[in-house]
Amino acid sequence: MQVEINSPFEDETQQIGIDFDGVIHRCSKGYYDGTIYDDPLPGSLDAIKKISQKYTIVVYSAKARPDRPLVNNKTGVELIWEWLEHHGFGSYIKEVTAVKPRAVCYIDDRAIRFTNWEETCKILDNYTVV
Repeated sequence: MQVEINSPFEDETQQIGIDFDGVIHRCSKGYYDGTIYDDPLPGSLDAIKKISQKYTIVVYSAKARPDRPLVNNKTGVELIWEWLEHHGFGSYIKEVTAVKPRAVCYIDDRAIRFTNWEETCKILDNYTVV
Protein backbone atom coordinates (compact mmCIF):
# COMPACT_ATOMS: atom_id res chain seq x y z
CA MET A 1 0.00 0.00 0.00
CA GLN A 2 1.43 3.35 -1.01
CA VAL A 3 0.51 6.22 1.30
CA GLU A 4 0.55 9.68 -0.21
CA ILE A 5 0.42 12.54 2.26
CA ASN A 6 0.23 16.19 1.30
CA SER A 7 1.05 18.04 4.47
CA PRO A 8 2.69 21.31 5.47
CA PHE A 9 4.46 19.38 8.25
CA GLU A 10 7.55 17.57 7.04
CA ASP A 11 7.40 15.04 9.88
CA GLU A 12 3.99 13.86 8.63
CA THR A 13 5.69 12.61 5.50
CA GLN A 14 8.81 11.16 7.13
CA GLN A 15 7.75 9.61 10.47
CA ILE A 16 5.89 6.53 11.56
CA GLY A 17 4.47 6.39 15.07
CA ILE A 18 4.67 3.02 16.82
CA ASP A 19 2.97 2.17 20.10
CA PHE A 20 5.27 0.49 22.63
CA ASP A 21 3.22 -1.90 24.77
CA GLY A 22 1.59 -4.70 22.82
CA VAL A 23 3.39 -3.75 19.60
CA ILE A 24 7.11 -3.81 20.45
CA HIS A 25 7.07 -4.90 24.11
CA ARG A 26 4.99 -8.08 24.54
CA CYS A 27 3.27 -6.67 27.67
CA SER A 28 1.63 -10.00 28.52
CA LYS A 29 0.55 -8.88 32.02
CA GLY A 30 -0.76 -5.46 31.02
CA TYR A 31 0.30 -2.47 33.12
CA TYR A 32 1.29 -4.81 35.98
CA ASP A 33 3.48 -2.67 38.27
CA GLY A 34 4.66 -0.06 35.75
CA THR A 35 7.83 -1.93 34.90
CA ILE A 36 8.79 -3.09 31.45
CA TYR A 37 9.06 -6.78 32.18
CA ASP A 38 8.56 -8.72 28.96
CA ASP A 39 10.53 -9.59 25.85
CA PRO A 40 10.01 -8.01 22.44
CA LEU A 41 7.19 -9.35 20.29
CA PRO A 42 8.51 -11.75 17.64
CA GLY A 43 9.45 -9.94 14.45
CA SER A 44 9.34 -6.46 15.98
CA LEU A 45 13.06 -5.75 15.73
CA ASP A 46 13.29 -6.89 12.10
CA ALA A 47 10.21 -4.84 11.20
CA ILE A 48 11.55 -1.73 12.89
CA LYS A 49 14.90 -2.13 11.17
CA LYS A 50 13.09 -2.32 7.82
CA ILE A 51 10.77 0.63 8.53
CA SER A 52 13.72 2.75 9.72
CA GLN A 53 15.37 2.43 6.30
CA LYS A 54 12.67 4.70 4.86
CA TYR A 55 11.07 6.48 7.84
CA THR A 56 11.98 8.07 11.14
CA ILE A 57 10.40 6.11 13.99
CA VAL A 58 8.80 7.70 17.03
CA VAL A 59 7.67 5.36 19.80
CA TYR A 60 4.71 6.52 21.87
CA SER A 61 3.42 5.10 25.14
CA ALA A 62 1.23 6.02 28.07
CA LYS A 63 4.18 4.86 30.20
CA ALA A 64 6.00 7.99 29.04
CA ARG A 65 3.43 10.36 30.53
CA PRO A 66 5.07 12.80 32.96
CA ASP A 67 2.31 12.27 35.55
CA ARG A 68 3.13 8.56 35.88
CA PRO A 69 4.97 7.60 39.06
CA LEU A 70 8.68 6.84 38.92
CA VAL A 71 9.60 3.16 38.79
CA ASN A 72 12.93 2.37 40.42
CA ASN A 73 13.62 6.14 40.36
CA LYS A 74 13.22 6.28 36.57
CA THR A 75 10.64 7.95 34.38
CA GLY A 76 8.70 5.93 31.83
CA VAL A 77 10.75 7.49 29.04
CA GLU A 78 13.97 6.38 30.75
CA LEU A 79 12.61 2.86 31.29
CA ILE A 80 11.51 2.54 27.67
CA TRP A 81 14.84 3.80 26.32
CA GLU A 82 16.71 1.42 28.62
CA TRP A 83 14.61 -1.50 27.37
CA LEU A 84 14.93 -0.46 23.71
CA GLU A 85 18.73 -0.23 24.03
CA HIS A 86 18.95 -3.57 25.86
CA HIS A 87 17.00 -5.33 23.10
CA GLY A 88 18.79 -3.69 20.14
CA PHE A 89 16.11 -1.18 19.09
CA GLY A 90 17.78 2.01 20.29
CA SER A 91 19.58 3.03 17.12
CA TYR A 92 16.39 2.76 15.05
CA ILE A 93 14.24 5.03 17.22
CA LYS A 94 14.33 8.83 17.08
CA GLU A 95 12.17 9.64 20.08
CA VAL A 96 10.08 8.17 22.89
CA THR A 97 7.07 10.25 23.84
CA ALA A 98 3.68 10.12 25.54
CA VAL A 99 2.23 12.24 22.75
CA LYS A 100 1.00 10.69 19.52
CA PRO A 101 3.41 12.22 16.99
CA ARG A 102 2.70 13.66 13.58
CA ALA A 103 3.24 10.73 11.25
CA VAL A 104 2.52 9.06 7.94
CA CYS A 105 0.71 6.34 9.91
CA TYR A 106 0.48 4.69 13.32
CA ILE A 107 1.08 1.10 14.32
CA ASP A 108 -0.99 0.42 17.42
CA ASP A 109 -2.54 -2.73 18.87
CA ARG A 110 -5.66 -0.92 20.04
CA ALA A 111 -6.53 1.02 16.93
CA ILE A 112 -9.64 0.93 14.77
CA ARG A 113 -9.12 2.00 11.19
CA PHE A 114 -11.54 4.84 10.55
CA THR A 115 -13.31 4.96 7.20
CA ASN A 116 -16.69 6.36 8.22
CA TRP A 117 -18.86 6.48 11.34
CA GLU A 118 -21.29 3.79 10.23
CA GLU A 119 -18.50 1.24 9.78
CA THR A 120 -16.75 2.40 12.94
CA CYS A 121 -19.91 1.92 15.01
CA LYS A 122 -20.33 -1.59 13.55
CA ILE A 123 -16.79 -2.45 14.63
CA LEU A 124 -17.39 -0.99 18.10
CA ASP A 125 -20.64 -2.95 18.33
CA ASN A 126 -18.77 -6.16 17.47
CA TYR A 127 -16.37 -5.40 20.32
CA THR A 128 -19.39 -4.63 22.53
CA VAL A 129 -18.02 -1.15 23.19
CA VAL A 130 -21.25 0.63 22.22
